[in-house]
Amino acid sequence: MDHDNITSMAVNTKSCCTPVTAGRLDEQGAVELADALKVLADPARLRLVSMIAAAEAGEACACDLVGPLERSQPTVSHHLSMLVDAGFLVREKRGKWVWYRLDEARLREICGLLCP
Repeated sequence: MDHDNITSMAVNTKSCCTPVTAGRLDEQGAVELADALKVLADPARLRLVSMIAAAEAGEACACDLVGPLERSQPTVSHHLSMLVDAGFLVREKRGKWVWYRLDEARLREICGLLCP
C-alpha cells in the first residue's frame, strides 16, 4: 500500500485528535499523535509495515519476516507487538503461527491527521 492510496481514502474512524492542519492541537491530542508516530519512526517497524503491505495476500506470517528483516526472532516479535499495540497491525494466531495484516483504517486515520 503506498502513501497516495492511504491519503486518498476518507478517514472513517474516530480520530484521537483534531487534524494538525485544522487548528492548534491540545496537549493530549499532541501526545497521542506523537506516541503513534514514535512507533512508526523506527526503520525496522517501517520495513515490517512495508513487507506486510506488499505481501501477496495482504498478510504475512511472523516466521517469514525474520529473514528479510535481518533481525532475530525476538526482536522481530517485539517490533510486531509494538505495531499491534499501536493499532497499526492486526494479529491472528493460526495454530502455532501468528499472521499479521495492516489495520488500514488506523493508517488512514494517521494520514488524515497529518494531511490538509
